[in-house]
Amino acid sequence: MTDIFSVSNTPTALLVMDYQNDMVSSTGEKKEALLERAANVLQAARDAHFTIIYVVVRFREGYPEVNPRNRGFSAIRGMGHLQEGQPGTEIHPRVAPLPGESVVTKRRVGAFSTTDLETLLKARDITRLIMMGIATSGVVLSTVRWAADMDYELVVVEDCCADRDEEVHRVLTQKVFPRQASVISSQELLEAFQSRM
Repeated sequence: MTDIFSVSNTPTALLVMDYQNDMVSSTGEKKEALLERAANVLQAARDAHFTIIYVVVRFREGYPEVNPRNRGFSAIRGMGHLQEGQPGTEIHPRVAPLPGESVVTKRRVGAFSTTDLETLLKARDITRLIMMGIATSGVVLSTVRWAADMDYELVVVEDCCADRDEEVHRVLTQKVFPRQASVISSQELLEAFQSRM
């Protein structure tokens, strides 16, 4: 594994993406272990004084942002999913933001699309992104692709990402993401944090 902290002073942000109640619930029996790993990574990033940025997907009442041609989001219209103000769209309490940690709301899949994420990152001169999110084939894939095109140094925490399709998760984390990011486990990341102390 590449030493992700080889340049120790590289401004770094942890992106906690779509860790919302409905999304976390979709992980089924893996939910508790996923949350435990994510909470540990989050605490280590806070202890290391990294910037923490949350990314959530939410729509206004009536889904005015959803075009009928959008297959993914048009399926949720009328179901009440991912609608602002609903408990399911709130960030899960096990990984909830602390005061001063930014929450970015998106209206599409990727963390950069329709958001001010890039503004937040540039304001802090951040060039390295550590990512964890649900789903691997959704927000994580879209964000990796976009961020790689913008020349960020990328780290994906494989076991803090989840997807309903295990094979899709495996292919993305083992075959696709390594072309543009360092893909590591939460344990490897925690060990890397420890080595910096």
